[in-house]
Amino acid sequence: MPNADRILTTHTGSLPRAEQPVELPAAVQWIVDKQLELGIDVIDDGEQSKAGFVAYVNERLGGFSPAVRFVNPYLVSKEHRAFPEFYRGQRPMSEGSAHLTCTGPVTYIGQAHVQRDVENLRRALRGREHADAFIPAASPASVEGWQRNAYYPDAESYLFAIAGAMREEYRAIVDAGFVLQIDDPWLAMHYMLEPDADVASTYAWAELRIAALNRALAGIPQERVRYHTCYGINMGPRATEIEMKYLVPLLLRINAAGYSFEFANPRHEHEWQIWEHADLPEGKYLIPGVISHTTVLVEHPELVAQRIRRFADVVGARRVMAGSDCGFASNPRAVPEVHPTIVWAKLRSLVEGARLASSN
Repeated sequence: MPNADRILTTHTGSLPRAEQPVELPAAVQWIVDKQLELGIDVIDDGEQSKAGFVAYVNERLGGFSPAVRFVNPYLVSKEHRAFPEFYRGQRPMSEGSAHLTCTGPVTYIGQAHVQRDVENLRRALRGREHADAFIPAASPASVEGWQRNAYYPDAESYLFAIAGAMREEYRAIVDAGFVLQIDDPWLAMHYMLEPDADVASTYAWAELRIAALNRALAGIPQERVRYHTCYGINMGPRATEIEMKYLVPLLLRINAAGYSFEFANPRHEHEWQIWEHADLPEGKYLIPGVISHTTVLVEHPELVAQRIRRFADVVGARRVMAGSDCGFASNPRAVPEVHPTIVWAKLRSLVEGARLASSN
């Protein structure tokens, strides 16, 4: 849904939580007001109600029990094996997080929660001018990676059970009039997380997860769906991430209109050229990240504009929306990776850079 007149701006969903403890409706109002004040066009509720971009499913899916043991995949990943000295002593990702184990049929029990999110965002937007609004939801692959299976006979049946349950949340978001964003970092991260994975095995793994996601999206208008994948929130070397050229064919199989992905990350900034040969189907658009969550440096608006123009020159300005690489508070913590004041400065650069790109 990019605008024909100028480059629209958005982000990937999670934003700093309200600084002072307030009731959830007030927190949503605060973050909506902040986004509009900064000039963001396509906004959300900042995931103010969520304990994490995927951890929130703990309260929305039935069939799970407390996990007896969780093995952190990062600790055996290609990344940790490549840079053991750097990662030694660092707090492992997901340490202390509430992972569950599937011990019964997966069902959706989050109806009240998703309706609460819908109503809080709708209320906060009332009377406020904005281009559009979205609500993120975890992909089946994200849930599968977060919660282990001890009930279904194999990975495929477990995955499709999750897809069937999450479909109810997806439909509720779209039926409420919002754009649905599918959060699926596992697509880009699988290669790095699995120490022995190669491109061929990654494709085989991804094809099944995409099939499950597309089944969950069946019947939902493609133009009301956007898809986000990324390489996680790790502020590390990240030299073991899969190249975007291998992901593009997978992305284009997903029943979504918009594709959000990392580009400001210097491991991937050169990859804009891939889209010259990707044959982006009609009706689809790109949401490249033009500001990064992996550095506290605030990008200059001229740099942001240059990044946007690269994609506009390749696929056309009408098929580009400027976004961020990933969320800025995917897992709320006392000391965030990027301080809120820096997040706001980055988003200001995003807006100013889009304005500059639109004027040239």
